[in-house]
Parts: sequence; C-alpha cells; structure tokens
Amino acid sequence: MSEKTIAERPIARPDTTTTPLRRARQRRKLISEIVAHALLAGVGLLFLIPFYWLLVTALKPLNQVFSDPPTWLPNPPQWQNFVTVMTSPAFPFTRLLGNTVFYCVLSTIGITLSSALVAYPFARMQFRGKELMFGITLATMMLPSVVTLIPTYLLFRSFGMIGGYAPLIMPLWFGSAFNIFLIRQFMMTIPIDLTDAARVDGANDFGIFWRIMLPLIRPALLVVALLHFLYAWNDFIGPLIYVTESDNYPLVVGLYAFLTRFSVQWHLLMAAALIITTPILALFFAAQRYFIEGVTMSGLK
Repeated sequence: MSEKTIAERPIARPDTTTTPLRRARQRRKLISEIVAHALLAGVGLLFLIPFYWLLVTALKPLNQVFSDPPTWLPNPPQWQNFVTVMTSPAFPFTRLLGNTVFYCVLSTIGITLSSALVAYPFARMQFRGKELMFGITLATMMLPSVVTLIPTYLLFRSFGMIGGYAPLIMPLWFGSAFNIFLIRQFMMTIPIDLTDAARVDGANDFGIFWRIMLPLIRPALLVVALLHFLYAWNDFIGPLIYVTESDNYPLVVGLYAFLTRFSVQWHLLMAAALIITTPILALFFAAQRYFIEGVTMSGLK
C-alpha cells in the first residue's frame, strides 16, 4: 500500500456522541445499586433487632428488663448472668447439652443416609410405578405435623416407647419427603454416563450408590444435614411430648427452669437462650457456602 493511499485514508475519531448516554446509564446503574443495597441493609437491621434485644436483655439486671422508658444499653452490663446460668442446679448445662447433641447427631445421620438411599431409585432406577410412588412421597409433605402428632403418639405408646428419644429418632431413619426430593433433584444433574459406565464394569446398584453417587452429592447431603441439625437443635414440641424425665431434656426444653409459677427470670432466660443460639449460628455461618451450593445445584428456587 502506497504512502499516498495511507495519507488519504480518514483518521478514525472516537465517537463522542454516545459518551453522555453511557455516563447517564452508569449513573443510573450506580444509583439503583446504592438503593438496592440500602434497602437490603435496612431489612437486615430489622431482622437483627430481636437478636440485639436478646443480647442486651441477657446483660441486664432484672429491674431493667421492663423499665420505662426501655433501656437500650445495660447499665452496667451483668456478665454474671452467664455464670449464674452455667452453674445453676436447675439448668444442668452439660447434661442438657449432651442430650441435645445425642438427639441431633443420631437423627441427622439417620435422615441424611435414609433420604439419599430412597432418592437414588427415584433418580437412577427404572421400575413400575416409580412416578406414582414419587408423587405419593411428595404428597406427604402436604400433611401438617400437627395432623399426625396424635396418631404417632398413640402408635409409639402402644409399643411402650414413650419416655425417651426413640419416637423422635426412629422415624427419621426412614427418610423425609422434602429431603428425598432435594437429593433426587441433585442426583438428576449428574450425567447418567457415569452410572452406565459403572454398570458396564460390573457394579451393582448399591455399589454405584455408595461409591459413585454419595461422593458426588456431598453438597446436597450437607444441606440436608445442616437443615435437620438446625431443626433438631431447636425442636421443642417433640421432646416436650415424648421425653418424660427432666434429666433427658434437651437444651430448649431445659429453659423451663427459669419459668416459675409466679415469676419469670427474664434476664437469666435470655442469657441461657443466647448461649444455646450462639453455637448453631456459628455452625450455619461456617457451612453457609456449602448450603448455598447444595440448594443452587439441586435446582430449587
């Protein structure tokens, strides 16, 4: 190409006509993001108010709990409330904690393994009536727990199991409809070529489930375990109905120790509730990444 041709070619100039429009769009986008974050922060603060009131009430003396006007900051903070709770004979923290961990761990292991075992045939096996059985399984979620509470109690009473944790743990070793659905949806995202290749190599269904599917569905299993552990830790109605001895109570039922016939020790009750809540909050934030991953990959919205 000659120098004359290069010289005659027009010089490309930046298009300045769209720059104001682009800047306006960027400003609108920035303003919308600021407004959205401000709204989210405001909603977050609203959700934190009950936890803040729990904290400040746990640090107040009893005469400041219902003071008028309300005391927003304890003056002075009563850290002794936590010591009183931990050393109270009416609230044996160590024994109550052991009962709670026993209930949570056994029920979590049972519901996680059994739900995965039931979800595998619905996701990978072909048999007559599979869709009907899966529909019936999902239909059980429409029954509120209060509807089955009395029949379940009468059933376990006829077996002589009232008084311990057996009525609370045994049913969970047979799966849960919601958890079966969640794990089944996660299994459906795994390529079927993996299971077909394992069958060609001579693996049976249990070997495929145990050696291939379980390691791959670990995020879903963590979601199921975390959700049920949170539920079991905070379960109040179940232990209150089935557990008859106060020595076998979990932590949430043990809070009754601070409720007497004529008065309520609100400052100690809030201190005990804060002690019970803190470990479960720490567990949730530690496993939050796995929780979001499992829910996202299972296709739930």
